[in-house]
Amino acid sequence: MQTSQKHGISYGSGRFYNEPVQNLDLCCLASSDNLDNCSSSDNSSQATYPSVQTVKQYSTLESTSTGNSFPCQHSLSTVTFSPNSSPVSKLESKSHVFRPQHSLGIITGSPENDSCLTHDLDDLMRRKIRELETAMLGPDADILEIYDTVIAEESDSFMLEAEKWKQITEMISRGDLKEMLYTCANAISRNDVEITDSLMSELRKMVNISGNPMQRLGAYMLEALVARMASSGSTIYKALKCKEPTGNELLSYMHLLYEICPYFKFGYMSANGAIAEAMKDERRVHIIDFQISQGSQWVSLIQALAKRPGGPPKIRITGVDDSTSAYARGGGLDIVGKRLSTLAQSCNVPFEFHAVRVAASQVQLGDLELRPGEAVAVNFAIMLHHMPDESVNSQNHRDRLLRLAKHLSPKVVTLVEQEFNTNQVPFLPRFVETLNYYLAIFESLDVVLPREHKERINVEQHCLAREVVNLVACEGAERVERHELLNKWILRFTMAGFTPYPLSSFVNSSIKNLLESYKGHYTLEERDGALYLGWMNQVLIASCAWR
Repeated sequence: MQTSQKHGISYGSGRFYNEPVQNLDLCCLASSDNLDNCSSSDNSSQATYPSVQTVKQYSTLESTSTGNSFPCQHSLSTVTFSPNSSPVSKLESKSHVFRPQHSLGIITGSPENDSCLTHDLDDLMRRKIRELETAMLGPDADILEIYDTVIAEESDSFMLEAEKWKQITEMISRGDLKEMLYTCANAISRNDVEITDSLMSELRKMVNISGNPMQRLGAYMLEALVARMASSGSTIYKALKCKEPTGNELLSYMHLLYEICPYFKFGYMSANGAIAEAMKDERRVHIIDFQISQGSQWVSLIQALAKRPGGPPKIRITGVDDSTSAYARGGGLDIVGKRLSTLAQSCNVPFEFHAVRVAASQVQLGDLELRPGEAVAVNFAIMLHHMPDESVNSQNHRDRLLRLAKHLSPKVVTLVEQEFNTNQVPFLPRFVETLNYYLAIFESLDVVLPREHKERINVEQHCLAREVVNLVACEGAERVERHELLNKWILRFTMAGFTPYPLSSFVNSSIKNLLESYKGHYTLEERDGALYLGWMNQVLIASCAWR
C-alpha cells in the first residue's frame, strides 16, 4: 500500500488523512457578523446545545482540497453565539471561513504573513477555540477531554497502521521469503487477518515445489499456515499419512529417503553399535523395538552378530506396531517378522519374532513376554517424540514408557531423536524452529537429487511435508510431532533412574566412515557421551545410550 505525504490510510470504504493542526492557516469558526447578529436575537433565552455527534462532526476534519484550505461543512459556524459566548437557538445554514481577528483577542500580522503563523499564535488560536467550545457545552465540557483523548488515540492508531503497511511493502520488495513467512506466521498469531491475507497472496507467487530449498519448503510452510487458519491441520496430516500415496509407494519414498540421506542410518548405526557392545557376552538377546516400522534397523545388526567370535546369540525381537508403517508395508507386523526371519536364517542366526499389535503409548508390561535368562535391549529410535507428555495427557505416556523400560532391567536402552524443540513451545517460536530445521534437510536433499526430480518431490511431500503441517497447523492432542532437545531427554532418563552408557570409539569411527560416503556438508560431533549429526550449522539428529 502506498501512502501520500498526508499519510493516507485505507480503512473500509473511506480514506482518512492525518495533518498537523499547526499547518492550518484557515480555521472554521463563526464569522464576526454572526457574532454581532446573535446579540439582538429574540430567541436568545432558548439556547440549543449541540449533541456529542455535533461535536464529533466539527472536531473531525477530512480534507478533500489542496493546499491549506479546508471545506467547513460541519464547523463551529453551525452554532451562533451571544456576546457572552452562550449558544442560542438560531443555527446558520451556511458555512463560514474565518481568519483570526481582533474580536477573539488575536493580533494578526500583515496579510502576506497570514500563511506563516507562528507556533505561539497556533497555541493561542487553539486556546480561544477551546474557550468557545467550553462555553458552548457548559456542564458537558468534560466531554471535550474524553473526545480529545479518543481523537489522539485514533490518530496514533492510523499512524501506526500506515507505518505497518510501509514496512510490509518494503519487505515484499526485498523478496525475502523466509522473512515473509515469519511475518505471516506472526500476523496469524495476532489474528491480523488483513496482513495475513495480503502476505499469503504474495507468498503464493514466490513458493515452488520444484524451486530452491527455501522455495520448496516455503510451499509446505505456507500450506501449513493456511491449514492453521482453516483449522484443518489434523485433517491434512491424516490424509497425507493414510490416504496418499498407496502402501507400496509410501514404502518406496521412505526407502529412498533412507538411502539418499544419512539421518536414519546414523541413528540406526549408533543404536546398533551400543546394543552390540552391551550384548557381546550374552547368548540370549531380547530386543524390544517400540516402533519397528519396516524392521530395516535390524538387518545390519543381525548380519554383524552372525560374525561374532564364538557364534551368534539367539535373537528375539519384539516389534511394536505403528499405523503409518503398517500402511506403508501393505500389511501388519507379520510381514516384518517373515522378512527378518528369512534374513536370520540365511545368516545362520537363531531368531524369533514377537509382534505387539498396539500403539506404543498403550504398551503394557504383559505385552512384552519377558523370559528368564534373556538380556534385554530397549530401542527408542525416532519415536518417543510422538508420545504425549504431561502437557497433553495426564497419563504422560512419554515418561511412563521410560519407567516401563527401567522396570525391564535392560542391559542397554538406545535413544535416537531429532534435535529440535517443539514440544511445549508456543506457535510462533515453534514455527521458527520448524522452518530452520527442515530448511537444513531440504538443503541436504538438494545436493543429492535434481530440483525437478519427481522422486525428490514425492519424498518431500509424503515423508516431510506432513510433519511440517502437523507442527505448524495442529495443537493439543492433534499435534503428535513433539520434539525435545537432548538436554531435556537426559533429564527425563535421569528421573526414570537411568545412567549414561557412552558409545564406543569403534561405533564413532564407523559413523564417520559412513558420512564420508555422502555428499554435502554433514557434521558429526561427540559431546558428553552422545553423538550429534548435523547439516552445516544445524544439528539434526542426536543419539545416546543408557542403562
